[in-house]
Amino acid sequence: MSKIATLRGMNDLTPEEVRVWNIAEEIIKRVFTSYGYEEIRFPIVEKTELFTRSNESADIVTKEMYTFEDKGGDSISLRPEGTAGCVRAAIDNDLIRIDSPRLWYQGPMFRYERPQKGRSRQFYQSSAEVFGIRSPEIDAELIILSSRIWKELGIEKNLSLEINNLGDEKTRKSYAKSLQDYFKSYEEELDPDLRKKINENPLRVLDSKSDSIKNLLNDAPKISDFISENSQSDFNDLIFLLKEAGIKFSINQKLVRGLDYYNQTVYEWKTDQLGAQDTVCGGGRYDNLVEELGGKPCSATGFSIGMERLILLMKETAELNLDNKSVNLFFVCLTKESVQKAIMYSESLREKVSNLGIKINMGLEGAGSQFKKADKSGASLALILGDDELESNTISIKDLRSNSDQEAISYDDLVKRIKKIYKKG
Repeated sequence: MSKIATLRGMNDLTPEEVRVWNIAEEIIKRVFTSYGYEEIRFPIVEKTELFTRSNESADIVTKEMYTFEDKGGDSISLRPEGTAGCVRAAIDNDLIRIDSPRLWYQGPMFRYERPQKGRSRQFYQSSAEVFGIRSPEIDAELIILSSRIWKELGIEKNLSLEINNLGDEKTRKSYAKSLQDYFKSYEEELDPDLRKKINENPLRVLDSKSDSIKNLLNDAPKISDFISENSQSDFNDLIFLLKEAGIKFSINQKLVRGLDYYNQTVYEWKTDQLGAQDTVCGGGRYDNLVEELGGKPCSATGFSIGMERLILLMKETAELNLDNKSVNLFFVCLTKESVQKAIMYSESLREKVSNLGIKINMGLEGAGSQFKKADKSGASLALILGDDELESNTISIKDLRSNSDQEAISYDDLVKRIKKIYKKG
């Protein structure tokens, strides 16, 4: 049988790569928890209707979703983003009625798009969602929280914040009509895809990558001319809070986000370190989505971090300690009998000293080769078992991080020493 490779756009993560991911995920989890956010988990497969109801004209719905018919004849899809699933879960489990929940989650999403640096078909997001709080203060908290994550990861100098106000539903309808009227005189210059966007969802034209469209937008109507007094007041409050918190930002009136359920405040954290895939985190308000998905009217807001891009940025700019700290003790075994003895010793040590990482070499290579493996493992101590140790009922111990001599000690003395070193037990 020929070698089977991964599917295009679906990538493996080696143990070394996972170490970087673990650093990021653990810090993100810690920051979310420190702000009072609680973890939620929900399926990666949902009814297709969940996404089509909320994003009917979005590109991810029309072009990029992995959609199948299951054995029961239902149309199901791998989730292309997390917000709709989180909203569905919050409604199904009555979380919104009970409280104004602040939730976070991590996990894979799926979109059938062209793979490139920082963009995969299976990709991961870490996200926060808040329900039931209408005030701009919660938007400020989310942005400040995300800024805290960048600081904890050591990448804050390589990210900049862009914000925009999309206004309420009336604002967006009026502005959309104004954009359609403006582009009517340029229809012949537009490709079919852009004409479709202008007819179905004109705001999506604002983030077009086409140079010709960018030039046309210079003279196009601005959304700021259509914003209601209340929306502008909330946006001004947000700006005030960000300035008070020391968060630098710029206002980008062309920022609309890629999903059609956003309203009012939207934002993106961008970097100049990753080329075209420059958005590391994005979010905003989606005050109508809960009702659209069958819940009672409820304000909502949140953001998502693109983990692949975050990891790339960390690798490019952050000082990372990738030492493998999961292994504390490495058994160097020179005979089959010593491997068996090491298994027994290891289990006994785990009982006596909690959270102890122990690796047993079972290949019976020469001592030199095993010591190289022991050093590479990140272990601080090598425990050697050969014929001499088995005969004398001792264990030879070697400090891998110093030049001290190897010494033979009893098992009881080994336990005492390990307890002293790791201060656990």
